Formats: sequence, structure tokens, C-alpha cells
Amino acid sequence: MASKKYITVKGVSLNNNCPECFSKEGLQLTFKQQFIETSFYKSVTDNLRTEMHCSVCDTPIYPERWTDDIERIYDYQFKAFTPKKKSKKYKKLFWILLSVILISIATVIALLITKVSL
Repeated sequence: MASKKYITVKGVSLNNNCPECFSKEGLQLTFKQQFIETSFYKSVTDNLRTEMHCSVCDTPIYPERWTDDIERIYDYQFKAFTPKKKSKKYKKLFWILLSVILISIATVIALLITKVSL
């Protein structure tokens, strides 16, 4: 079964006022990227997610509550953000299974060739 989770790639502290508690400190913008792990491979995808959170009032800040200043800062930070490259790494189990399948196919072909030549 695949385990899909988002890993934090970058976190930025913002100097904007929180729309909930109006504190100028504590506003955090986090960029996350999807990471998939199965029995056969590990993969980093292109799927991105952003979260904004105020650590002073401990509240998630949803886009509906953003001010124009927060939107401008978000757009700037999003343009400056470079996600990890999309990748896929195969695990040992995948390579063992692939080897067993290829050896089995080669064996069957070798047996068929020897039967045809007899």
C-alpha cells in the first residue's frame, strides 16, 4: 500500500499582520511537496501544497482571510520557491523481483529452444 505524505521543503517567516490576532510576529508560510513510498519505490512528485499558520494565536490562515499584503508576499515567495526535482528511486525488492522474472523468462526461452532443436 502506498504511503502518500507531504514533506516540508521550505518554511518562511512573514512580517505581515496576522488576520486573526493582528500580531506582526508568528506568521509562517510553509511549502510542502508530495512524497510517495511503496514496497517497490520512493517518489517525489510535482504536487505542491502551501500552508500559512500563525504561531502566536495557533491558527491556520486560509486564503479567504488573506489581506492584499499577504497575497503579494505569497506570490513573491511562491515565485522564489524552487521545488525538489521530480524523482523515483526503486527499492531492493523491485530489483530482486525484476531479476527473478527476467531469469524465469530466459530459462523458459532456453528450454523452448532446446526442445525445438531436438
